Amino acid sequence: MRTPRIRESSMLKFQMLPLAAAALLLAACGKGETNTAPAPEVQKAVSAADADRFVLGINEWRTTNGPRFAAAAWLASTYINDDSQLLSAKATEESLEYVTKKIDEAKGFGDLAGLTPASARAITLLRLGPTMPAPNDAAKREELAKIAAGMEANYGSGKWCHDNAAGQQECLRLQEIEKIINNVDLKNTPAQMAEAWAGWHATAKPIRKDYQRFATLMNEGASQIGYANTGELWRGGYDMSPADFDKDVERLWGQVKPLYEQLHCAVRTKLNEKYGDAVVPKDGLIPAQLLGNMWAQQWGNLYPLMEPYQGVGTLDVSASLKKMRDAEFDKLKAGFKGKPSDVEMAELEHQADIAIATKMTRIAEDFYTSLGMPKLPETFWTKSLLVQPRDRDVVCHASAWDLDLAHDDVRIKMCIEPTEEMLTTVHHELGHIYYYLNYKDQPPMFQSGAHDGFHEAIGDTITLSLTPKHLQTIGLIADAKTDERAVINNQMKIALDKITFLPWGKLVDQWRWKVFSGEIPAESYNAGWWKLREAYQGVAPPLPRSEDDFDPGAKYHIPGNTPYTRYFLAFILQFQFQKALCDASGFKGPLYECDIYGNPEAGARFMAMLSQGQSQAWQDTLEKLTGTRQMDASAIVEYFSPLMKYLQEQNQGKSCGWEGEA
Repeated sequence: MRTPRIRESSMLKFQMLPLAAAALLLAACGKGETNTAPAPEVQKAVSAADADRFVLGINEWRTTNGPRFAAAAWLASTYINDDSQLLSAKATEESLEYVTKKIDEAKGFGDLAGLTPASARAITLLRLGPTMPAPNDAAKREELAKIAAGMEANYGSGKWCHDNAAGQQECLRLQEIEKIINNVDLKNTPAQMAEAWAGWHATAKPIRKDYQRFATLMNEGASQIGYANTGELWRGGYDMSPADFDKDVERLWGQVKPLYEQLHCAVRTKLNEKYGDAVVPKDGLIPAQLLGNMWAQQWGNLYPLMEPYQGVGTLDVSASLKKMRDAEFDKLKAGFKGKPSDVEMAELEHQADIAIATKMTRIAEDFYTSLGMPKLPETFWTKSLLVQPRDRDVVCHASAWDLDLAHDDVRIKMCIEPTEEMLTTVHHELGHIYYYLNYKDQPPMFQSGAHDGFHEAIGDTITLSLTPKHLQTIGLIADAKTDERAVINNQMKIALDKITFLPWGKLVDQWRWKVFSGEIPAESYNAGWWKLREAYQGVAPPLPRSEDDFDPGAKYHIPGNTPYTRYFLAFILQFQFQKALCDASGFKGPLYECDIYGNPEAGARFMAMLSQGQSQAWQDTLEKLTGTRQMDASAIVEYFSPLMKYLQEQNQGKSCGWEGEA
């Protein structure tokens, strides 16, 4: 089963506001101010009471104001116009002002000695600051908020206008451009895909100067709360020092890098055979537009080219979903009196899209409820945005929302189409929703993931149970073969998404951290971006690039200011979680065959972890589920061991790797 493309969020923004909600959910403990002179006992008691009141006030403020800020953000993403951007910017500005003030006040609690554990942790989290640290100066906060709203709007309304094959000008949204790049039938030429790739990436050019100013303002805000730059602030949110976190990420990358190298080698060989040496060198970088994804972050659309054993164990889930969608349309059309006009026909098509999107979401909901989790509230179905509206632009980037902190109003925002990829994306987004619902009894300041990678890993853990047998059980495929060749085919399909994502998941923030630190100056934004992409992914731009371009900004998470290392961590953690849940369920067999659907013990263990939210260090939460306090990629290596053996055999005698490899 294919994993969701990280688009919203991921590549989603589960803390919906780059606002106070996001700022106060925060990450795990980091550095705080140190009071060298211990306070007398009587003062400790007073300080403890003051701290409790301080934290209570923030929790109450979030409960009161969170829905208003979330509504402004929702409006800005689903009704893109000047008015909604103004409301969003004002909400962001107001929340940043409050957060900045509270971070400054938190310095007064010194080394936190004598405080209750809950208040000490809450203040530690607060001191980490928001992902969008704002300067103390009111005018600069306003400027920061306006830039943030404008960059996100630019992304959501971006279009590529060009002359089509008929000589007529057409303007395509991202979803439409992606269909050219995705090239699922492998019929588009490298030149056609390069043109579409350049068309989308050009939409980011207008925000290049905005991003430079944005980074400068955030760095000023980070410095005022005690960090060298914004990157250090982000890396401080993992219950360890930024330096130790860097080492941990490098350790994890070292565990999975050999598998990526073998997969890259095999893909390059196949693309070379298809397009020739002039397009794809036998031992160099792969042109990015050929990998079946706008950002070359996941390569699942290349499966028809890479399928090891032709036609064995074929899992055409997309065909089943499209058949269901067409059946919905036929039913609607049959119930229409008379011959529908073009406008009425378009509306019937839209209603069929809504029907299949709802059905796909119900399938995902069923998996979570089978583990003992509650049904989604009725407002989820009435307020979520599941398909592209016919009358306006929206930010189609998939995301999960908690709008009221009472968890009565949770939603997803997606433009669902009847494909296997979208079905797994829905499972991913509901992972965020069910995390919200499970930690709802925590105080507002602890209503977040153990760390941000946990939040992203929940839904992806569920998708690992969408095995061929599971898909057959729920009626999406007819025959689930499990012989050795079928296993290799299925693992290739999964690896083309999950393994190829890993270097991308690491490098996006590597670029930002270097920008924030000044190692990549503004005049080298694009060159620095491609240097990292070449080093980690082994890919090259399809066309010459210059510093007039701003290719990082063509990925949502850059203008949307969503930290990205969370996704790298999530792609590691999901296999670690799955192994622990499979062990808890009593499953005996290869990890890649495990399906926890309907298992009450796995469900209870999962919910016990989710319910902790961010109330304790993530190491404590991880240990409760897995028995270890360290993130570890050994489960992903175990899962893909059959594929690794196959790839090593196929690549024998080939020159794998590339010059400048990280």
